[in-house]
Amino acid sequence: GDNANTLKSLVASWLNEALPHPDPLFSTVDKSGRGFYHDITGRLLCPVDYNWLDVSIWSAIREYHPKFPVTADTYPTYLYPSGQYDARNPSKGLFKGELLIRAFHCIFTSPSSAELGTDDNETAGPHKKARKTTSNKTHCDVAGLLKMRSVDPHSIAYVACQLRFSLSSSTLWNVKDEDFDYILFYQNIIDYFECPSLRRKAEEVEDLLLWWNQRIFGRRNASSYQPQQVGNLSVALARA
Repeated sequence: GDNANTLKSLVASWLNEALPHPDPLFSTVDKSGRGFYHDITGRLLCPVDYNWLDVSIWSAIREYHPKFPVTADTYPTYLYPSGQYDARNPSKGLFKGELLIRAFHCIFTSPSSAELGTDDNETAGPHKKARKTTSNKTHCDVAGLLKMRSVDPHSIAYVACQLRFSLSSSTLWNVKDEDFDYILFYQNIIDYFECPSLRRKAEEVEDLLLWWNQRIFGRRNASSYQPQQVGNLSVALARA
C-alpha cells in the first residue's frame, strides 16, 4: 500500500545519508539489493541472538543454514537504538530504534516530520516545524485525521512490520517471508506490551509507552496520552 511505497523510498534515503555512506548505495526503487544481500540492511534485520559481525554467521544466514533461521521468535536488530542489544537485559532499549521512530513519524505524522525522528529534542511533538525540503507537497497528518492522541502497542507493531518489509529484499508483501512470520512478529510485539509477566515488566512497558508518546506528541501534551487520575484530587474530594 501507500505506507510500504513511501517507506521503501525513504528508508533507502535515510540509509544512504548515514556516514560512512553505504557501498553500494541503496536504490529508492529497486529492493533487490536490500535484505541480507547488503551488509547494512543485513545487520539491521539480523536477529539479535546472532552476531552479524561473525562472517560465518552472516554467511550461514544468507545460505539459509538450519542452525541460523530468521524467524519471528527473535527480535531484529533495528528495534534497538544503534543496534545495541544487551543479552543480560534484553528489554533494554527495545522498541527505541532510530529507524523505528522515523518510520512511525513517516506513517502517522508525515514523511517530512520523519526528519525529526532522531532529534534529541523530545518536547515539540509532531507539529514542530520541519526543516525545508525540496518538495512543495503537503503531506497528510494521519494521526490528526484519526484523532490519534496517543501511541499504542498496535501502532508500534504495525510500524515495526512495515519497516522490516522496507528493509527486506522482498518486492511483494506476504505474511510469510521465508521463515519469518509477520503475524507472529506482530503478535509478539503486542504480547510484550499487553501481557507483561511481572509487575516490574508492566512498569517498564508503562515507561516505554510514555517515552514513545513524548517522542511523538511532545511533553506538553501529556494529559492527552496519560490522563490524570482525578478521583483522589482536591476537586473530587471536595464534592464527596
